Amino acid sequence: MTKKIIAGIYFIIYSFTGPAQNPIVQTHFTADPAPMVYKGRVYVYTSHDEDETIDNFFTMLDWRCYSSADMVNWTDHDVVASLNDFGWSGKKNGAWAPQCVERNDKFYLYCPIHGDGIGVLVSDSPTGPFKDILGKRLIDSDHIWNDIDPTVFVDEDGQAYLYWGNPTLYYVKLNEDMISYDCSIGDNGIMTVELNEKSFGKGKGKGDRIRPVIRKDLGFTKETISIIWFLPQRVFRNTSLIQPLQQPKAHGHTGDIS
Repeated sequence: MTKKIIAGIYFIIYSFTGPAQNPIVQTHFTADPAPMVYKGRVYVYTSHDEDETIDNFFTMLDWRCYSSADMVNWTDHDVVASLNDFGWSGKKNGAWAPQCVERNDKFYLYCPIHGDGIGVLVSDSPTGPFKDILGKRLIDSDHIWNDIDPTVFVDEDGQAYLYWGNPTLYYVKLNEDMISYDCSIGDNGIMTVELNEKSFGKGKGKGDRIRPVIRKDLGFTKETISIIWFLPQRVFRNTSLIQPLQQPKAHGHTGDIS
């Protein structure tokens, strides 16, 4: 998560059209950009820091959405979901980094509620309205304080996986409905990934204990690396990187469109 004094999102694209105006969001304190491409349009879902903080901590009550057809001109779709959409949660704060994916003409917004696990909302439109049709948290675990930063990977065979977690990396094998998962594997369905070279492989270049160099060409690991913040901030030629403004040595919670 990023503090509001350094919040906001900027976008860099290496192309012949040049960079977009930065930051792309200039009217709200936003963080944790999660991009999704649908029918030639980019949708970016963000967390949102309130103007005033409570108890000197991240004060985050809802999730916002922005979209663009050219990645230069952006439309503000306002708040698309909030903590109030989860009737089972009593949390009044903690709308942290989301992720939205489309599957079978439905849109699934995975929302971590800090200290109350991960919920999922469903909509027929990328901009909502989103509804909690599950009526409970999606991930049933005994480590809900670590259940943050979700993202979805759909493999070539169509199997979808939900990855999440900080400081530990977890995943579940999602069922076709995208709001339940296979509980026959792991710890009641939850698998843990060791954060080491055996799991991710080692790439070229210099790394260190905090930010080791890890390969990005190992299939699903490309998605999971962004969760655990192991890579330093980088922009690769011919790719689009959306990331929050931050202090020079801060963690990067980026969104990468390859």
